[in-house]
Amino acid sequence: MSVTVCWDVDAQQPPARVAALRSMEAVAAGDKQRWLDLFDPTAVIEDPVGPSGFDEEGKGHHGADGISAFWDLTIANVQRFRFVVHDSHAGGDEVANVATITTLFDGGYRVDTDCVIVYKAGSDGRLLSVRAFWEPERAAATARQDDDTSP
Repeated sequence: MSVTVCWDVDAQQPPARVAALRSMEAVAAGDKQRWLDLFDPTAVIEDPVGPSGFDEEGKGHHGADGISAFWDLTIANVQRFRFVVHDSHAGGDEVANVATITTLFDGGYRVDTDCVIVYKAGSDGRLLSVRAFWEPERAAATARQDDDTSP
């Protein structure tokens, strides 16, 4: 699996932005354990925020077991990811990234998800929460067969 993360950053970044970058890198590399190690044991993922096919009650995926199950349900089913961060706004212990995530599935099926992802990091730099704001219907509308297998 090739790793593609597009990011234009300076060397010195707020901890939440660093954690966000590390998260994207681990996902793009398909490295579940490296990704899980980024999270505090009490962390919560809401992706997307609110009820969805990934979280019917909209309460998020909690703790190591919930986050691991989220990977298996969502990330593990994607052949390749491409993250393009269009803008990033840090404040306190959080960062909000305006991004497009392109997911490529087996057979060249491709989906673009425009989103805002808010990452919150603890004092140790580990992720306390990830809240992804995106609309499944809008993402599904971009689905297409694409013979170009580059990300």
